[in-house]
Amino acid sequence: MTVAARKRKPADESDAVFDRELSDLPQELRWREWMGRIEAVLFASASPVGRDDLARVVGQGASVEILIDDIQAELTGRPYELAHVAGGWIFRTKTQFAEAIKAAADLGDQSLAFTEIEMGVLCAIAYHQPIDRAGLKDIFGKEVSRDLLARLRYKDLIASGPRSPRPGAPHTFVTTETFLVTFDLQSLRDLPELEILD
Repeated sequence: MTVAARKRKPADESDAVFDRELSDLPQELRWREWMGRIEAVLFASASPVGRDDLARVVGQGASVEILIDDIQAELTGRPYELAHVAGGWIFRTKTQFAEAIKAAADLGDQSLAFTEIEMGVLCAIAYHQPIDRAGLKDIFGKEVSRDLLARLRYKDLIASGPRSPRPGAPHTFVTTETFLVTFDLQSLRDLPELEILD
């Protein structure tokens, strides 16, 4: 065997082109495989997956929305659901099972329990973003601690926004995709009207 022959790797599955169309399968099996692919992608993702990303694993003639509808229909009665949040889909447990999950396991850092002031600051940022610390002080009548903002940032609920036009161009704060997912919002337009909250 020549050196060149030894260096050539044999053809294997990793060299094969990903078959989106599955045209060799009967329609029913093809649809099932597409549903399975979408479920696998969603289970593997910790954040919502958009339509364009899901469309990469199914054939051109497949409707991602109809496949999602079929998956949701099969999940009826299951303790988890397929939710449409933040412009994509994500698997999550149903809220009615929250107490069972807490009773069975210590979720540690995954807990998103908020103090009253944390929730207040988070709401202020959500409704007035981008907002800097001076803007938060105007709302609350006192300084908002850097530690509190760091906790919200650690939970990935807020991030740095554009620089403020105030003197010194301080950093501003904005909410994140995790904020939308946590509060079951498709976008910030889904926030309740402030009058309703009052």
